[in-house]
Amino acid sequence: MQITNSILMVRPVDFRMNEQTAVNNYFQEGLDLENAKINKKAQKEFDAFVSVLREKGVNVIVVHDTLEPSTPDSIFPNNWISFHSNGTVALYPMFAENRRSERREDILDLLEEQGFRIDNIIDYTSAEDDGVFLESTGSMILDRVNKKAYCALSERADEELFIEFCEDFEFTPVVFQANQAVDGKRMPIYHTNVMMCLADDFSVICLDAIDDKKEKNNVVQHLKGDCKEVITITEAQMHQFAGNMLQVQGSNMERFLVMSSAAYHSLAKDQIAKIEKYCQIIHSSLETIETCGGGSARCMMAEIFLPK
Repeated sequence: MQITNSILMVRPVDFRMNEQTAVNNYFQEGLDLENAKINKKAQKEFDAFVSVLREKGVNVIVVHDTLEPSTPDSIFPNNWISFHSNGTVALYPMFAENRRSERREDILDLLEEQGFRIDNIIDYTSAEDDGVFLESTGSMILDRVNKKAYCALSERADEELFIEFCEDFEFTPVVFQANQAVDGKRMPIYHTNVMMCLADDFSVICLDAIDDKKEKNNVVQHLKGDCKEVITITEAQMHQFAGNMLQVQGSNMERFLVMSSAAYHSLAKDQIAKIEKYCQIIHSSLETIETCGGGSARCMMAEIFLPK
């Protein structure tokens, strides 16, 4: 099963621009607003986004963040945890020290109270002691049906640890470098999920970000070999978070591609038409979250595949 109708989301209480992640997240920008106002705007965007998802029948489990410890990026839970259909939960090592406190055992207790079954926890977090990181489904795009994992290497996606994950979960690794233009230089993109989205029947991907032709061809061959239509976006569209999308299931097994309004409005008519051959698009404005957090719709949703 590639998509789920159950999503974990964390409502922020102290959202702001995280100075510890800004060092290699070139999507982040400062806002000339007090932090309290930034958080209030982010909460408003978060609540509206949850409403849009629930209206379509998506089961959204909302957890409220706590003021202590301070976790400005808690709104992006898909970076520290992943849930799998065999009842396994994986916990991941985080690049920014203040993001490590986002990992909360009480969230697992809450999911069990909701009827989800957790049989096993695989904990990779000790890699932090060695300065090695792999930020879950931010760093990896999982093709759960074809058992492949796509990973653009960066400071937040270590190749050896990625291979270890693939061995543990029996995924075939597809490794590549993805870059973006920063002040005239090609710099690694911090997370794979800002340049690539994988759905049931298609992939939205910024192939322009993969500079190496062999690596680019390899990624395309894997996607086409698994009968995915490859829908390309430009680097400019990627910067509007057009790669940061997630396909989810709503009521009556209906499929939706979820994105921000900025991502949606950056798409051309033919790109929208290609997506809408397969599923309906839903979008919500996440302007403050995108600007200060450097992440968008996909980053805010941790998919729950646990059995019940």
